[in-house]
Amino acid sequence: MQTTQPMKTDLITREGFNSLKQELDHLWREKRPEVTKKVAWAASLGDRSENADYQYNKKLLREIDRRVRYLRKRLEIIKVVDYSPQQKGKVFFGAWVEVENEQGELRKFRIVGPDEIYARKDYISIDSPMARALLKKEVDDEVWVQTPTGRKQWFVIEIHYPGQD
Repeated sequence: MQTTQPMKTDLITREGFNSLKQELDHLWREKRPEVTKKVAWAASLGDRSENADYQYNKKLLREIDRRVRYLRKRLEIIKVVDYSPQQKGKVFFGAWVEVENEQGELRKFRIVGPDEIYARKDYISIDSPMARALLKKEVDDEVWVQTPTGRKQWFVIEIHYPGQD
């Protein structure tokens, strides 16, 4: 049986792109040279098979290199989406959206690319069911979102874009 994974969207906000570039720069110019020095120092002590400093820092260096490779590839293919005045009044990529359900529960989040959601609890991926349901909606529109526990109804309360003013 073949399983299909959902496609990963290659969109990112300007802030997210800059953040990934800063992470890459930090890893490559600061973190990697620091760990490389530690590996060289630990290797100079002799027997590497029982040297915890050497083994730990060598593993850390592999993780840094793996992340650097990922970031370099990702930064080449992702497309930065900036706010456009045509988006005003509707939910699109990069929007801050506030929604409310019939029980009065409020949620506020920003719709961003999948590379941006890990550092923030108030960001959701454009690939999420909630974001997909909200696309092109306006204030006061009702939205039905399919969740693991069934369909849920939400109402769009507010839409705002950074840099919109």
